[in-house]
Amino acid sequence: MRTIQAYRFALDLTPGQERAVNAHVGAARVAHNWALARVKAVMDQRAAERSYGVPDELLTPSLPWSLAGLRKAWNAAKAEAAPWWGEVSKEAFNTGLDALARGLKNWADSRKGGRAGRPVGFPRFKSRRRATPSVRFTTGAVRVEPDRRHVVLPRLGRLKLHESARKLARRVDNGTAGIMSATVRRDGGRWHVSFTVEVQRAERQPARPGSVVGVDVGIKHLAVLSTGELVDNPRHLVAAQARLRALGRACSRKSGPDRRTGRRPSNRWQRASNRLGRAHARVANLRRDGLHKLTTRLAHEHGSIVVEDLNVAGMLRNRRLARHIADAGFAEIRRQLAYKTGWNGGRLLVADRWYPSSKTCSGCGAVKAKLALREREYECEACGLVIDRDRNAARNLAALAAEFNNTAESGSVTARGADQKTRARGQVAVKREPGTASAGKTGTVPTARRGNRSCAH
Repeated sequence: MRTIQAYRFALDLTPGQERAVNAHVGAARVAHNWALARVKAVMDQRAAERSYGVPDELLTPSLPWSLAGLRKAWNAAKAEAAPWWGEVSKEAFNTGLDALARGLKNWADSRKGGRAGRPVGFPRFKSRRRATPSVRFTTGAVRVEPDRRHVVLPRLGRLKLHESARKLARRVDNGTAGIMSATVRRDGGRWHVSFTVEVQRAERQPARPGSVVGVDVGIKHLAVLSTGELVDNPRHLVAAQARLRALGRACSRKSGPDRRTGRRPSNRWQRASNRLGRAHARVANLRRDGLHKLTTRLAHEHGSIVVEDLNVAGMLRNRRLARHIADAGFAEIRRQLAYKTGWNGGRLLVADRWYPSSKTCSGCGAVKAKLALREREYECEACGLVIDRDRNAARNLAALAAEFNNTAESGSVTARGADQKTRARGQVAVKREPGTASAGKTGTVPTARRGNRSCAH
């Protein structure tokens, strides 16, 4: 199977190389801001002309919002807008124009209702101090050196890597990978290069293709598996909170930037800010490493993995738990499982958001009308089962795999919606539209039905 994959490496740049990278990043920002100013000026001019009653055919010609249109306008004006344009690679200007083209398209699609999710605002000008420094190279000499310790990028030349790129180099040498682009980005106080690669991956199977595991994520334990395994939550942000507070206080005592007066930050404030950024980056790296190890192990071992479709954005509105939920990374766990199960020949099944996994007894199928968050043990009033709340939910999720298989074999089921609350008097039958969950894709598991009962949560 062919897939798009990214390889990310830290860079060890010399002062001269860092100045060159910053010049490319600045060129991308200049092109972005210039094109955005032109777009806004044309839009304002056309709006003013319409207010004067000018017919549409006589309005000022609009500036194309596509990358090709913005690039054509930039090439016609770059001699005046950036007389130094020949000192950097053309890919730097293309980076800024491409970001603007995508931002304008997302804004237009959001206004027309053609884009899912939250409304997208109109693009804003990029600030030299607030924007994340980044530049992307899609053409020219982009390669990994034979020593696997250096990379070559257009106009930047030979850059030293902090670690070996042998994993990427082996694939490129074997002809199973092709580098499509390279992005240099500053993150956490240091520069990184990310290669977007088209990879030919060999067909694989999990160690136990017939194994089904339910994964219930939480705060006390990062994940509780239906097998009974408890994955501890390391809580990296909580562990680093004392140091982050100390670094934040130290930064606040320095003379920082002031947008109202135009004051530039002092060197001491800049150093303190860099220390704080590195501390936050370390927390993010530790979290990312732990999640990758967990999801890789699950995808390698089990043929089917069942998770819940959690409303993480809604959960983050709880001010008492928002920090811990964000530190756990619920959405990242599901995102990683989605593509890793495809790479390993497994499948990821996503339970319906309103399926009452915690309220349902994993022994007899009885459903409780209410279950407070403080009740950490599930006690079934029908069969007397006493079990940990999270393990009970994980077992219910694992049982949904059989329900999904039966529904998928019998054909598509017409969706009829579901109540969003469990009623105190009786149970509400629902049907869900099942999706296909072949390798590389996720499916929606219909709500489980035991006998003729199926409850919405």
